[in-house]
Amino acid sequence: MKPGPLALTLGEPAGVGPEIVAKAWRALHATGPAFVVVGDAQAVAAAPGGPTPVRSVNSPAEALAVFPEALPVLDLPLQAPVVAGRPSPDAAPAVIRWIETAVGLALSETVSGVVTAPIAKAPLYAAGFKFPGHTEFLGELTAKAPFEGARGPVMMLTAADLRVTLVTIHDPIAQVPSRLTTDGIVHAGIVTAQALSRDFGVARPRLAVAGLNPHAGESGGIGREEIEIIAPAVEALRAAGVDARGPYPSDSLFPAEMRAGYDAALCMFHDQALIPVKMLDFWGGVNVTLGLPIIRTSPDHGSAFDIAGRGIARPDSLIAALRLAAEIADRRG
Repeated sequence: MKPGPLALTLGEPAGVGPEIVAKAWRALHATGPAFVVVGDAQAVAAAPGGPTPVRSVNSPAEALAVFPEALPVLDLPLQAPVVAGRPSPDAAPAVIRWIETAVGLALSETVSGVVTAPIAKAPLYAAGFKFPGHTEFLGELTAKAPFEGARGPVMMLTAADLRVTLVTIHDPIAQVPSRLTTDGIVHAGIVTAQALSRDFGVARPRLAVAGLNPHAGESGGIGREEIEIIAPAVEALRAAGVDARGPYPSDSLFPAEMRAGYDAALCMFHDQALIPVKMLDFWGGVNVTLGLPIIRTSPDHGSAFDIAGRGIARPDSLIAALRLAAEIADRRG
């Protein structure tokens, strides 16, 4: 018997989160997947883009019955006023509580997965938040829960026929070389391969491993990380039974002809992975956290303060994230 709906956290309330959440419900209320918002009911009801029927609920089970007619919200109100486009640390305790609540619901299997609307890191940091982002926070919140397989968190981005995963995530580019290790690459590769099989239905996952330097180091002439760190990781992955190839120059890894030859590209740093994803499908990209005991997806964009409150935000990526979370939940059973 499958658990309840997806839990959708509201994200940064001064950004486009409330608006895209309301628009996602309008797009999906007749067909699903069903979800319950974890956040401030008034913020959702006041979102621009047209009136949205909102109903406070006491449980995810109650949300399933409500969803076709109104947007169900587990109402955890903000304790300070919010102005669209003007983030404040005053909202940070509520934003964090929404995430913690949704994760707790997923760990108790009362929701089928967690989808997170975008957060803004600066106001969270100003309020004392100690994690680089959502991904690392979710790893901490789920660290003690049982999980079969290699544990993450590992960040994956999907867009059209491209999947990319990251070895380093929110690291300054100047620090990436010193933070790359053979063990870290192997771990990310194993988590990726297991998730491709378990969550994406890929029977024999194929990984393409990117280099770090231009031309994948040019045989050591433009850097030795490929020789000393990345190539040994590829060999270790193959010894562990993972079909991994590389390291490949990242400037030739993402054309359609190359994408046809692998199921995921393992990238060394943030922009190496996210630039091709956003070039391929800027509006429809999805962020998936691999190696967790819960399902978590999110839209592949930020809080967009420059357009918050104007009613023009597009919900495409959030809708894709909701649909992908539901597909993964179906595969996990």
